[in-house]
Amino acid sequence: MRFRMRKSIHLFQAIAKSLRAIFIGGLLCLTSALAATPASAAMQAEEVMAAWYKLVLELVRHTATYSPPVASRSFAYLGITNHEAIASDSSQLLTLAGQLKGLEPVPPRSQGVYDDAVIIQASMTFAVGSFFSNTGPTGQRALAAIDRILSAKVAEGVPADVVERSIAYGRAVGEHILAWSATDGGAVIENLGFPASWKPAQSPSQWVPTSAIGLQQAPLLPDWGNNRTFATPDGKTCPLPPHPQYSEDPASDFYKEALEVYEAKAVLTPEQIQIARSWSDDPMLSTTPPGHWVSIARQIIERDNVPLERQVEVMAKLGIGLADAFIGCWDAKFQYDLVRPVTYIRRHIDPKWEPLLITPPFPEYPSGHSTQSGAAEVILTELFGENFAFDDLTSTRDGLNPRQFPSFHAAAEEAGISRLYGGIHFRSAIVLGLEHGRCIGAYAVALKTRKQ
Repeated sequence: MRFRMRKSIHLFQAIAKSLRAIFIGGLLCLTSALAATPASAAMQAEEVMAAWYKLVLELVRHTATYSPPVASRSFAYLGITNHEAIASDSSQLLTLAGQLKGLEPVPPRSQGVYDDAVIIQASMTFAVGSFFSNTGPTGQRALAAIDRILSAKVAEGVPADVVERSIAYGRAVGEHILAWSATDGGAVIENLGFPASWKPAQSPSQWVPTSAIGLQQAPLLPDWGNNRTFATPDGKTCPLPPHPQYSEDPASDFYKEALEVYEAKAVLTPEQIQIARSWSDDPMLSTTPPGHWVSIARQIIERDNVPLERQVEVMAKLGIGLADAFIGCWDAKFQYDLVRPVTYIRRHIDPKWEPLLITPPFPEYPSGHSTQSGAAEVILTELFGENFAFDDLTSTRDGLNPRQFPSFHAAAEEAGISRLYGGIHFRSAIVLGLEHGRCIGAYAVALKTRKQ
């Protein structure tokens, strides 16, 4: 049962504006902004989720350990937390317990009336606070502010006993999921994810550092591929075929792929540069690649007023697929341990060459962005349909134009090829990475989340 009043657009806009100000201007103006909203603007559960995801996407930008794999992990657990909280009293949704590796059923609801908005607020307060416990002082102030103000808003007009019962339940679900997450192998990130020591490459085909930064003389999260997966059996579930055999012969397929990357830089069109920068998604400068796809999903949800049960289903499946894609991708990256284009091109084609984008500090094959984009494509297509058109506004805050897509397939293909335009991946890493991700995403698609 829900004690909700009509959705307030003004309230949501005030929250969004306040969250931007927290990070962009460094001011905690959330209280003053919400004070201007109508007193009768009680919050819906959908609005609570929207506000929290806006904050989470900002926290990813401002939390030092949140590299793309780490971000994907948190998106998965946040999505599952909300899904299980709502599925526990849904006539339509099925629990993911017993379907995801190691997930036991969440505590059942006791007798009495509950409120979904209060439950989501309590579960997100606990879960986001836990997964972003190491964010900086500004992030901590943002967490405290949104908790204080949203907790008051969701309680307006709701009987005190319902609020108390719902808070306790939301927190219980959050605690249950957090305890499960602690055993997956990715809960503790030391040294920002870079090992203290690393054996240097023994072969010219192997990855070598591409940055002068001290930490990045070792690759990021080399053991991530061993983490417990969510829907796929393990990180090796979707085998990846080999890349073209390493060769320094100008007649070889490997050399030709490197030459393609080199020559592309010289003839990039303004549109191709825009594509590369729109999907760059660098850590600490953006929402990261998984956050980009979460941002796309959130834009669609808010544009189309997607109802709560469908929202939690979307965010859970997408988060699961993205997280599994990074585990599978990292398993393959360190299996093949392939040199990056910038290293090969400088050795064998042009010693002064510079890629358009910054080369990430880990092996080349397959493309992480391609793998997770392939997974996102099949999941979102299953949830929203083929030929589902949408605009992507994710990068507009960074001064880039919106991207328009006729389908999720088109968006995934563009995300993939952006890495060739950016000079950080060979074509085979993109093409085969997309297929790798589609295989992984199919396991998330296969999860049974609805009773009919």
